[in-house]
Amino acid sequence: MADRADKARRTSPLRRRSGPGWAEQTPTWRAARPALIADTLKRATARPSGNWFVMGASRDVRPGRPYGRTVGGVEVVLWRSEGGELRAGPGACPHLGAPLRDSRVVCGTLVCHWHGLALDGSAFAGWQPYPAHDDGVLVWVRLDTVGGEEPSERPLIPARPAPGSGVDAVFTAVGRCEPQDVVANRLDPWHGSWFHPYSFVDLTVVREPGGDAGDEGDGENGDNGDYGDYGDFGDDAFVVDVSFRVAGRLVVPVRAEFTAPEPRTVVMRITDGEGATSVVETHATPLTAADAEQPRTAVVEAVVAASDRPGFALARAAAPVLRPLMRRTAGRLWRDDLAYAERRWELRSTGRFPG
Repeated sequence: MADRADKARRTSPLRRRSGPGWAEQTPTWRAARPALIADTLKRATARPSGNWFVMGASRDVRPGRPYGRTVGGVEVVLWRSEGGELRAGPGACPHLGAPLRDSRVVCGTLVCHWHGLALDGSAFAGWQPYPAHDDGVLVWVRLDTVGGEEPSERPLIPARPAPGSGVDAVFTAVGRCEPQDVVANRLDPWHGSWFHPYSFVDLTVVREPGGDAGDEGDGENGDNGDYGDYGDFGDDAFVVDVSFRVAGRLVVPVRAEFTAPEPRTVVMRITDGEGATSVVETHATPLTAADAEQPRTAVVEAVVAASDRPGFALARAAAPVLRPLMRRTAGRLWRDDLAYAERRWELRSTGRFPG
């Protein structure tokens, strides 16, 4: 068994594809049932988030510089203390409302650039800090007035490859839609080979939420693995066999599992094949208030790639070079997927959405 595993690690993951072209592939519209997608989305929406929202990449909050974003219509500023701890609070100075994201951080203290008011992260003159969390890949803020749920001590982080064993990159884009439109996009795996043929081919849904075999699949169960603090959502997962296109007819086949463990997150985990245990976390953060006529949502997608191949150590060493390439790949996908999400919101908001 060990010899076979070692041999697999030393065998190229590339396969030469001889399947049908885009127009000849099997249509997936019958399997992509609107009711199934809607029910899975409804269950995700009902799960607690603890009022935590993803702000961006951990490395975006650099020592000596504030980082700001509006979440649910609330202006938020983040910075790091002198010891590197994450701090968060309202983005307006309590003195005269200056934008604190444009201010300076001096020895771990946020200093307003209008009149020099200094904030060390503790309450001051009506300015109250927000709970914040840095998980090493993403930074989060807890906004109880926006979330409106029972707050939790910290956000729910999915299981990832062991720290230091993978290469992570974070991509961010903004679209005119609501978080549910982003999540619904990810809960429709059937569009992969049709909408993104430059990245995915030969996609088959082999298991649907609830344990039912998909219309296209063979009914095999996926790996209902550990979702870290999320727990086990294996019974509410999509299991997909798909090949990632590398170049021309060269592809890398894998099995992946999708789950939506909370209202604004979808996790894709590779469970078998090259890069097993790698994850793609798609987080949808509302930028505008819930009643905004023109909603805007930030897609913050974290990719944590891992491999047990001996040569992957070179990839870890080359992480600063690989990250822009990983973000570019995600950006190409989200150029299309945000158009999907924005179209969904447009149809919903005008009462024209099917179903």
